[in-house]
Amino acid sequence: MTVTCCIRYVIDPFQRDAFEAYARNWLSIIPGCGGDLIGYFLPHEGTDNIALALISFPSLAAYEAYRARLKTDPAGRANFALAQAERFILSEERTWLTPVV
Repeated sequence: MTVTCCIRYVIDPFQRDAFEAYARNWLSIIPGCGGDLIGYFLPHEGTDNIALALISFPSLAAYEAYRARLKTDPAGRANFALAQAERFILSEERTWLTPVV
């Protein structure tokens, strides 16, 4: 059964453009490491500091393999370092979802 990781980011609304660049970087990194990226979603109307990402995997084991590849991927490591240096992500939380079929 497919599992989807929903990442909820609390971002600095004054650094929205920096978060958008960070999210755009993931558009190629995540699929390259084995994740099925549904997308990154920026605030549009209403709350200005919440962003989301949805990434699906065939199983939690596939997610663990993806995480291992991501940790050794040069572009992935650089993107994580960018977020830490610029501090545009204030917090994040992960929720695991399964589809209703």
